Amino acid sequence: MIQGLTATQRGVRWWSAFGRRYFFSKRKRYDFGKCNTISEVGIVSSERPVPEHIPKPSYYFVRNSPASGEGRPEIKTKEQIEGMRRSCQLAADILQRACSFAKVGVTTDQIDGFVHEETIKAKAYPSPLRYLGFPKSVCTSVNNVACHGIPDDRKLLDGDIINIDVTVFLDGFHGDCSKTVLIGNVDERGKYLVDSTEGALNEALLCCGPGQPLCVIGKSIEKYASQKGLSVMPAFLGHGIGSYFHGPPHVFHFDNDYPGVMLAGMTFTIEPVLTLGDTEAEILEDAWTAVSVDGARSAQFEHTILITENGCEVLTVAD
Repeated sequence: MIQGLTATQRGVRWWSAFGRRYFFSKRKRYDFGKCNTISEVGIVSSERPVPEHIPKPSYYFVRNSPASGEGRPEIKTKEQIEGMRRSCQLAADILQRACSFAKVGVTTDQIDGFVHEETIKAKAYPSPLRYLGFPKSVCTSVNNVACHGIPDDRKLLDGDIINIDVTVFLDGFHGDCSKTVLIGNVDERGKYLVDSTEGALNEALLCCGPGQPLCVIGKSIEKYASQKGLSVMPAFLGHGIGSYFHGPPHVFHFDNDYPGVMLAGMTFTIEPVLTLGDTEAEILEDAWTAVSVDGARSAQFEHTILITENGCEVLTVAD
């Protein structure tokens, strides 16, 4: 999610025109080969209902309420850690099944329906729904959509890449993870982008442990991306998570000297976005969909991790 900085500081542009969602056509674009680079947006269906018996976070009841989790990072007790393990395991399992569900001809709205129903079946709440006004239960970001894509009636095409970002609220804790998957026959450059982005996340995980500066995460990701000839989109941050969806600490994915140290009991996400093109992003008038300015494709991978006494534990690994 985009957290912690103003839009100007992040280099993210906001745009609205005639009440329509669309992608820019007058900016400079690059030729990245014969692939589906620009993803047209479609019609967004109405909000899916959540049964009364499902426990809900506070923002469900107050639309566009401020983000929770301000102040110092949450250091979790053993009981809270067990709660995080359960929520993260559920998120990982649903994500794995959603990625298998995503195929040529399936709409991103159908993916949203799948994630929504699987979450409800597990007696959990789909965290994105109503969070700061987000209208759907999952984020689906296709091709040049860098992050926070809103599911709609667009069908996935042969050669697309799509990031599916699943977060669930179970027994009072949020678990968050995402993965970019290949749809049909993706070109070699697209495969390289996806593989390298997953590699950047794995590289960052090696840096995590008690006493380590938080900034080593971004330093390792940017170094890895540079070696691969790719760029990190700096607008999108990792974040603390637990009883709140987003909060401290902020986790930057680029070379930085942001203060803060990892402490045993912290849980936070690492979720780098790497691109084949320039690093600048724009936000569509829906206030969520972030697209690359130059039309280049991007990929993202995300895990929720726990800092332990001896290192770190990745909580969002599917069984």
